[in-house]
Amino acid sequence: MIKKYREAFNANFTAEKYAQLMTALEVGFPAIPFRVAETPIFIPAALKEKLIAAGEEIIALIKQDNFKTLTQKAIPTAWNVPNETSHPHFLTFDYGLCKDQNGEITPMLIEMQGFPSLYGFQSHLAANYKKSFDLDDNLNPYFNDLTEASYFELLKKVIIGPHQPHEVALMDVNAPNQKTAIDFFVTAKHLGIKILALSEIRKVGKQLFYEENGQKIKLKRIYNRLIFDEVAADENIFENSFDPREELDIEWITHPNWFYRISKYTMPFLKSEFVPETRFLNTIKDIPTDLENYVLKPLFSFAGMGVIIDVSLTDIQQIVDPENWILQRKVTYEPVIEAPDAGVKAEIRMMYLWPEGEEPQLCINLGRLSRGKMIGVRYNKDFDWVGGTVGLMEK
Repeated sequence: MIKKYREAFNANFTAEKYAQLMTALEVGFPAIPFRVAETPIFIPAALKEKLIAAGEEIIALIKQDNFKTLTQKAIPTAWNVPNETSHPHFLTFDYGLCKDQNGEITPMLIEMQGFPSLYGFQSHLAANYKKSFDLDDNLNPYFNDLTEASYFELLKKVIIGPHQPHEVALMDVNAPNQKTAIDFFVTAKHLGIKILALSEIRKVGKQLFYEENGQKIKLKRIYNRLIFDEVAADENIFENSFDPREELDIEWITHPNWFYRISKYTMPFLKSEFVPETRFLNTIKDIPTDLENYVLKPLFSFAGMGVIIDVSLTDIQQIVDPENWILQRKVTYEPVIEAPDAGVKAEIRMMYLWPEGEEPQLCINLGRLSRGKMIGVRYNKDFDWVGGTVGLMEK
């Protein structure tokens, strides 16, 4: 990547500095249950420009007048929430770092979501990498000339909007105990909003309330972190709180339907040098004979669940709902991160904010390092120089 920063980082790396990083990340916050990588990614200018260009192509599709028509079947009938907004407030695009035919590092789209990511934690992580490893002040994780202060102002504008912080709550099924809870707490610290489990919210008529110091406080917005896939097996969970699918006097940031619209379902509609060939399984008349070059993915899953990496014809023949699967050409991750002992594969998530009445804005990024067969915790157990990280770029 950026050679001068990589060489200097590796030369000065110590286990003690990494331990200092982990301690600093958790000061005032809950323990981090996922692995944080030993190193940031130093993103060179050429790769940065490709990542920006790839995102602009995807956003052009999302902004098409017919996008909602194209993606209407993406929303499961049982989980369609009323009063959908005109656009999502968050966009995240995941790219594997590969090599093109010229041997240059290039991003290839792996996944996309119209759903929040670790918008609070990534800023916190970048600041602590810089401090713990005494990195050049010229490095930062932000795009579009944002600073830490202006970034959180923009995040506040999107999440809180015209309301007061106490009228807005970050909600998940069991928010304080989620794996990503540290992101919730960093966000709450900067924005002043509440963190609420689903069970802490009560419905009166069409309005939603939570209780604090014996007072009932009306919610006007929910910063939604609840993924329906996580509760689909137990819909009784809504009985003691509220069902998001009902008509409610609430603003969603972002509306739950966008989780489905902008997802693996969107990828077959994209034609780009940065997007691997992707087709709905039910539209394929002739199954490729080189299935070793493809991966089979269920449309409605997250965190890599259900993905078949080594695809066989039998796998395809056994699928009873091919309309809910995609067949995607594999991409070959290049081990572009130089660890002390070997190269490590990397994925970069580009994270956008989309304020009401404005254009989507690329803001920050998230990285993941891997030595395993796939990116993700379950594929990288017992390895070092893997896990969550952030890309740093020259200002």
